[in-house]
Amino acid sequence: MSSSLLRPWRLRGSAGWASGDVAAGAPGQGQGQGQGQGRRPGADGPRQQRQQQLPGQHWDVFKYVTEVFILVPALLGLKGNLEMTLASRLSTAANIGHMDTPKELWRMIMGNMALIQVQATVVGFLASIAAVIFGWIPDGHFSIGHAILLCASSVATAFIASLVLGMIMIGVIIGSRKIGINPDNVATPIAASLGDLITLALLSGISWGLYIELEDKAYVNPLVCAFFIALLPLWIIIAKRNPVTREVLYSGWEPVIIAMAISSVGGLILDKTVSDPNFAGMAVFTPVINGVGGNLVAVQASRISTYLHMSGMPGESSEMAPRKCPTPCNTFFSSDVNSRSARVLFLLVVPGHLVFLYTISSMQGGHTTLTLIFIVFYMTAALLQVLILLYIADWMVHWMWGRGLDPDNFSIPYLTALGDLLGTGLLALSFHILWLIGDRDTDVGD
Repeated sequence: MSSSLLRPWRLRGSAGWASGDVAAGAPGQGQGQGQGQGRRPGADGPRQQRQQQLPGQHWDVFKYVTEVFILVPALLGLKGNLEMTLASRLSTAANIGHMDTPKELWRMIMGNMALIQVQATVVGFLASIAAVIFGWIPDGHFSIGHAILLCASSVATAFIASLVLGMIMIGVIIGSRKIGINPDNVATPIAASLGDLITLALLSGISWGLYIELEDKAYVNPLVCAFFIALLPLWIIIAKRNPVTREVLYSGWEPVIIAMAISSVGGLILDKTVSDPNFAGMAVFTPVINGVGGNLVAVQASRISTYLHMSGMPGESSEMAPRKCPTPCNTFFSSDVNSRSARVLFLLVVPGHLVFLYTISSMQGGHTTLTLIFIVFYMTAALLQVLILLYIADWMVHWMWGRGLDPDNFSIPYLTALGDLLGTGLLALSFHILWLIGDRDTDVGD
């Protein structure tokens, strides 16, 4: 390995979440002022930090309220908990003819949109509580201002993202049916891809804006929380009036909340890893590996669920719903239609990730040089993640079907949350191994 690969990792000043500027003082300060006076990070007010910050530097909220990192997998997981579940549910309804008349279509739209707003608000609130707890336990200190900021940012991001993505999903599914495309093949990937982009953009913008108001207008954050929570009764009433969503409103909380908790554990891993300047580059790659894994397993789960719905209702005995745990050979190498789709989805991992890695490298969006050994470790983690997820999806969807649970409502939240946990954990392990063997950042941007 060349000597350039053995130099310690240093951070470039490119756009991203994590920063190595914390130890050197606020952005824009000289070496003498930043280090000689030993200023405490976050000692200045949010407005003064913003004025000192140069364009293109890292956003202060991610440096001084690091618990926001814990929110990232939990809120990105909403695409699996809510939007992708909505897409799978509506795709199945469209394929079996439950959205053919305008009356049925309108009833499905209203009920499902109200349902995901209820779920988004509650899950966003719970995710902020988890972020506060996971951030408070290791550090031993608690800031009420930061706690309210996390709550307001999480609830507002979850609500707005679910509203926008829900409308997009409905349009995609209706359009797919009109042009003769199976919604299962397009709706869930679009929900996952747009979910990552929209959620990250909203979380960054909303948390940054609310962080600025902490100094002069501290009442803004509690008002934002109260506003979105006050809308809950309205959405609950609308969802309860619709028989299609009434059952999910009462029974669909378990997978959503458990999935949020699983994703929050992944967020804790992300927070602790990117807080180390040596592994800051992981922040850029985490949404990529989690997003691709979530996309692929959601497509597979949605296809299997639609396949089973065409033979009857959940809980009914069917030759297509084996109750025993499948073997890996049955999942990936049989002549079954779902096995063939699993093979195709698995083969998409490498070309898909190569495109994303090339894009990140071209935009200089990360802190890590794409060496050959890094790409090998990254691809190994991505392939292992998808392999495990596709096998679990094959078992979980059939298992839920055999016990009378609709896989459209229950399987995807668990699968995408497991994808977040596996992706974040395997990526963190890869970064640690690369650091130990000496493949460290070569500072291409220097």
